[in-house]
Amino acid sequence: MFTPALMFVRAWARAPLQVGAVLPSGKALSELITREIGPDTGRVIELGPGTGSFTRALLARGVRRADLTLVEARPDFASLLQLSFPEVNVLCKDARRLARTGLDGEPLADAVVSGLPLLSMSPRTVMAILRSSFTCLQPDGRFYQFTYGPTCPVSRPVLARLGLEAVRIGWTFRNFPPAAVYRICRRPHYL
Repeated sequence: MFTPALMFVRAWARAPLQVGAVLPSGKALSELITREIGPDTGRVIELGPGTGSFTRALLARGVRRADLTLVEARPDFASLLQLSFPEVNVLCKDARRLARTGLDGEPLADAVVSGLPLLSMSPRTVMAILRSSFTCLQPDGRFYQFTYGPTCPVSRPVLARLGLEAVRIGWTFRNFPPAAVYRICRRPHYL
């Protein structure tokens, strides 16, 4: 039996561009990406939870298990998440297709936390993920994305085309590698 960390490393070795990182996100990044989320946030969707680093931080912040939906495309990670978080809704699906298939009739979410490696994806894929996510979000919903890069992982042209804006909410050097987190929201005139 593999530990979650070993499982993550093996998945990265098989498909580095899909997994995006050699190791799961650390505690500092998990705390940073979830710091604006709490028990009053309401429904939260997590994209690409992997082995559950951000999931544990969301639950520690007081997000109710019934309000949390994990969307994981890799069946091996989805199975691990179902075992690790039995009261959380785990969907094994591609984040680009959330809007097409919905979230099983659930109400719109208030926040999306993304562990997806957007920097390794094409602009077309990033646009599809954002469109799909914002279709599942309340009008004032927030999308949180981390990056290992020096700027927002969603390019300005993509943000402009989708009527979105991004603000960096923090940076941590206590993660390997160091990472920044951005909050992406609809521009006020798009609400």
